[in-house]
Amino acid sequence: MVGDDGVPELPEVETTRRGVAPHVSGRTITGVTVREHRLRQPIPAELPRILLGQRLLGVRRRAKYLLFDFRTGTLIVHLGMSGSLRIVSTNTPSQLHDHVDLEFDRGQSLRLRDPRRFGLMLWTTEEPAHHPLLANLGPEPWDPAFNSSYLCDLAKPRTGAVKNFLMDSHVVVGVGNIYASESLHRAGIHPSRPARRISSARYGTLIEAVREVLDAAITFGGTTLRDFIHEDGKPGYFRNELRVYDRAGKPCLQCGDTDIRSRVIGQRMSYFCPHCQR
Repeated sequence: MVGDDGVPELPEVETTRRGVAPHVSGRTITGVTVREHRLRQPIPAELPRILLGQRLLGVRRRAKYLLFDFRTGTLIVHLGMSGSLRIVSTNTPSQLHDHVDLEFDRGQSLRLRDPRRFGLMLWTTEEPAHHPLLANLGPEPWDPAFNSSYLCDLAKPRTGAVKNFLMDSHVVVGVGNIYASESLHRAGIHPSRPARRISSARYGTLIEAVREVLDAAITFGGTTLRDFIHEDGKPGYFRNELRVYDRAGKPCLQCGDTDIRSRVIGQRMSYFCPHCQR
């Protein structure tokens, strides 16, 4: 989805990975066109020379970063606030915000569009997990290390709300504002409840809810509230499945008797059912 601040979230990034990987994995770079170097960090001037002639081994995702693996290193891509990747014919004319084309054999290009230029395209020869952008991230939501014991241990010294705890990328990656609200509702946990006052069993329920929500969002192709659309131009439809987010004043879809309420928690708008969530 794109979050409520317009940023593509984990399901949108994973949807992008799944969409572009079959078209470019195993293909060889025949050219690199950089029309605009000035993203959040400058695109390395030597990138076209580095990539030319290299074969793409595969495309991975870590948090909201896409990792394009080559024999000599990895291209780290972040979509920023409004970026997207498209598979286009190499002879497709570029538009205003089309900043980079990675041209592959068989006449296809992977095109980065980024109107706000908050994205990243960086090269590393080290293991990406050790890169400063990725080194301090928490586990993936599906990682076995993301479990109730882990959350209880991290929550002990915390005095803040569980929603903020869940959205901390040092705790777990990929749970943005919308998905945090949806997961807490499914788990029956009030978003403002102190993180350290939640039992191991309830954290277990929350972990299951996080995975269910993200799995569903990936299946539907993300939430797509603002800028983000699929690599093929089709929007995601998980927004139609939202149970609490942006539904203040409407009946809770679970109990049916209580209206959804909203409250600012940690400078972000949160949505919850006061009856179902404790």
